[in-house]
Amino acid sequence: MDDAFITDFAPRPVQEPHFEPVMPEARRGRAATANPDGRFETVSRERFDDGWDLDDDLPTLATEVQVEKAKTIITRNTSPDVPFERSVNPYRGCEHGCIYCFARPTHGFMGLSAGLDFETKLFAKPDAPRQLARELAKPGYKAKTIAIGTNTDPYQPVERTWRIMRQLLEVLAEANHPVSITTKSALVLRDLDLLSAMAEKHLVKLMVSVTTLDRKLARAMEPRAATPPRRLETIRTLSEHGIPVGISVAPVIPALTDHEIERILDSGKAAGAREASYILLRLPLEVAPLFKDWLLEHHPERYRHVMSLIRSMRGGKDYDAEFGKRMKGSGPYAWQIARRFELATKRLGLARRGGALREDLFQPPDGAGTQLNLF
Repeated sequence: MDDAFITDFAPRPVQEPHFEPVMPEARRGRAATANPDGRFETVSRERFDDGWDLDDDLPTLATEVQVEKAKTIITRNTSPDVPFERSVNPYRGCEHGCIYCFARPTHGFMGLSAGLDFETKLFAKPDAPRQLARELAKPGYKAKTIAIGTNTDPYQPVERTWRIMRQLLEVLAEANHPVSITTKSALVLRDLDLLSAMAEKHLVKLMVSVTTLDRKLARAMEPRAATPPRRLETIRTLSEHGIPVGISVAPVIPALTDHEIERILDSGKAAGAREASYILLRLPLEVAPLFKDWLLEHHPERYRHVMSLIRSMRGGKDYDAEFGKRMKGSGPYAWQIARRFELATKRLGLARRGGALREDLFQPPDGAGTQLNLF
């Protein structure tokens, strides 16, 4: 998703609805309140009262998974404000359904909505492990740490069935290829055997994302992700198995979760985290109206304050996509958040960025789709 193409939505009065919400009964267990049409669609739809007094209650939205066959699996990144050059995404869309997820607009490229479609209509890439082996085996390939979980969570619930992430790790472990993983799921503990073996060779590190310690808020904001205590327990277990693990306070939401920064870091350190990071809330494209409607439904009394602080850190807009600013924001309030994080990590002895992983152990996979010599 290229943030260079992000535009901004004009502020709207609190009392005005932005789009027709889906009935609560149908979206139980989901974060988005609506399913607006994708931004590339040529037609739009809206519900209306046809005058018939009929029971039109819809069943709860189920998760659907389609197979996606990508031409390549390693994505190259040139953004100057993210700490990785290569990434792999085994899934498109995310069942965790985090209302703030900056990846929601990518569903527009599939002709789907960034709202409920993003949480319920997923795409799996079962060929990803085989494609990864092919790409690692290409002549001249040089190992660089591959980041997984930077777009959608590789350990979201459907991974229990599809096991694509497990197979990707097997390919990387066999090739002694370094990998960094970000997740908010306890399912990562399923792969302790692979992760422990890779950690012994300094080939892996993990970041567990904790947005809030408030279980009720987390349930509304990240409905199908692990509970905050379960994420902290995941950090503890990974640490006990010798796997380098950090805690990511992401995103920091002003006037909603920012007061928890120190408590989250304290809890992460106590659980065994070695490093820490944070990202300020980002509201690109469709994420802005979706987040606003969620905020109006769950915390209407904080709406004006939250949005006022967000705009104070985004040059008066809902979002500023400028490199160097999009992750941390600008202005006095953003500066205050950065200083609080800096002081807390220094007090706790948490690294701001962990040590580099080994790249010199890499061995290309054998026979991974490479062409044999003719003679």
